[in-house]
Amino acid sequence: MTRLTTHVLDTALGRPAAGVRIELWAETRLAEAVTNADGRTDAPLATDLPTGAYELRFHAGDYLRATGQPYSFLDLIPIRFKVGEGAHYHVPLLLSPFAFSTYRGS
Repeated sequence: MTRLTTHVLDTALGRPAAGVRIELWAETRLAEAVTNADGRTDAPLATDLPTGAYELRFHAGDYLRATGQPYSFLDLIPIRFKVGEGAHYHVPLLLSPFAFSTYRGS
């Protein structure tokens, strides 16, 4: 079973990013969630992903405006990745108004 999880950290404010809308896409939208107070989704975005290519879309601009941060260079952040068989994929987003980074977590 291939499971997908994520979380978002606001590196400018030094805290989890609550209220970020996230979508999981392949050819169509497969799932949607919003981060909780801990910057995580309440459940995995997917629990049985087949091998293939996927995209997480983080609606960062909405979050940054809602938290009153200054002008945001970023809006919608797409992260494209591939999934193999039988593993847990954790794809976090580290976010600020002017930059982001990601990695494959555990």
